[in-house]
Amino acid sequence: MGYYNQGYQRRRKNQWLTPLLLGIIIGILIVSVVIPELVESNIIPQSQDEPGRGTNFENNNSPITNTSVSVDVSTQITDIVEKVTPAVVGVTNMQRQSDYWFEQGSVEAGTGSGVIYKVTDGTAYVVTNHHVIEGADSVEVVLYDDTHIEAEVIGSDLFSDLAVIRMDADDIGEPIEIGQSGNIKVGEPAIAIGNPLGLMFSSSVTQGVISGTERTIPQDFDLDGRPDWQAEVIQTDAAINPGNSGGALINIYGQLIGINSMKINEAAVEGLGFAIPIDYAIPVMNELEEKGVVERPFLGVELYSLDEIPHREWKDTLNLPEKVTGGVYIWSVQPLSPADEAGLKRLDVITELDGEPIENVIDLRKILYQEKNIGDNMAITYYRDGKKFETEAALTAQ
Repeated sequence: MGYYNQGYQRRRKNQWLTPLLLGIIIGILIVSVVIPELVESNIIPQSQDEPGRGTNFENNNSPITNTSVSVDVSTQITDIVEKVTPAVVGVTNMQRQSDYWFEQGSVEAGTGSGVIYKVTDGTAYVVTNHHVIEGADSVEVVLYDDTHIEAEVIGSDLFSDLAVIRMDADDIGEPIEIGQSGNIKVGEPAIAIGNPLGLMFSSSVTQGVISGTERTIPQDFDLDGRPDWQAEVIQTDAAINPGNSGGALINIYGQLIGINSMKINEAAVEGLGFAIPIDYAIPVMNELEEKGVVERPFLGVELYSLDEIPHREWKDTLNLPEKVTGGVYIWSVQPLSPADEAGLKRLDVITELDGEPIENVIDLRKILYQEKNIGDNMAITYYRDGKKFETEAALTAQ
């Protein structure tokens, strides 16, 4: 057996030695004779590693070139932002500060954003939020180039959360273009511009989409835990932070479609920002510009929703029949007011206005503020001591 192995090894050695020598000889011939001939005949391209024999890329039409590439990063969004940014300003709320002995002058009480929407006769008009300028003794507008301009509050409105201020237009460029919010669609691009967290981040731009239209958000103005109003807003996931209030929400064409107003600020919530629709804001802005206030019809009662008191009080105190499922009860009536003239009294329960059911205070205010005008007559259905009555009030200015 050992012999077989030794003989096998010797036979293998004799078999591979001869082909190896032949391969080496043939390889030498190919390298030294055949390849140079093929190169000279241009069948094989010359090596560019060999000096003097490489491909001349400057003289030949080679697809590989050694030229620099210039990239234009300008897009529709960057062009729009560049155009719109000068119309978005910072608004500083200045309030006088004093101690027991003397007044210490004005100090900055807060900052927000605003939008230049009109320039005429040497005056520029800026729209912002009511809560941005609330309590201000004076306001200062800061332009995108850090120019500071003293401004004057013409008027503001709590329910719409809008305010209009004006200033000298010498350093002001073009106002923003006004768009429409009634035809916006969910999913279309939205861009927010403002000053989040103060002027150090002025002219910040965030991009998102329209997340929802005609949203209603409850508002608690007196912080008593009960909603006093429901704001109708546009929902967007473009980041809106403190300081963005009063800034611009624009569409892909650079048109103003909303005034940024609020966000849901909870740990489990992300991307819920809201803006006042421009279609709703424009009439309020015009009235503030002309009159300084928004005049609304006045009824002259202090009201509370029935759902704010225990159900047993509906029967024991208000004597309401079981078929009444909602309404508002009167806590007080202002003397000589439309409600007083109409014969309404304390603890009367209003259930309908002009035939429309009233479930709570918000329902009543919406009809009164959005459907009625000063000087209109309004039919009121109410219950007193378990009996149903109807009366009519002639609405006056608040």
